[in-house]
Amino acid sequence: MAKKSLFTGLVYDDNDQIVETTLVGEESCYVVDDDGFKRHIPSEQVDRQVLNRFRELIKGHEEILSEQALKMLGQDDIFSRAIYIEQLKNIDKQFDQLLEIGYPEDVRTYMGMTGFKVIINHHGDVIEVEQPGMIAEDE
Repeated sequence: MAKKSLFTGLVYDDNDQIVETTLVGEESCYVVDDDGFKRHIPSEQVDRQVLNRFRELIKGHEEILSEQALKMLGQDDIFSRAIYIEQLKNIDKQFDQLLEIGYPEDVRTYMGMTGFKVIINHHGDVIEVEQPGMIAEDE
């Protein structure tokens, strides 16, 4: 059960309306307006779908991603590279931790400024994840 919604302010319904977040007890939920009926969808259900899409994008590209990240950090040595590759290969553990602590508000703000957007239906199924700058695999 997630206590924080990862993508607060970045989730929209299939009518392009922003989805609110709220707590039901201690569980964070996205609230989708379904013709006046407020559907409360556990945020973890939606957030895991988005994180699974991220994992699929990372899969098979761990070495190049770690290489580029380390160059940006100025730590391009063999030991750091091995650590980053291992972390990317075990990304599910990082996702579990991320669901516990959430993204800082400034990270979500930056994601929104870059055009990142999650579109869900009233059942909480992710229809689309818009990530400007990403190249579709079928192109």
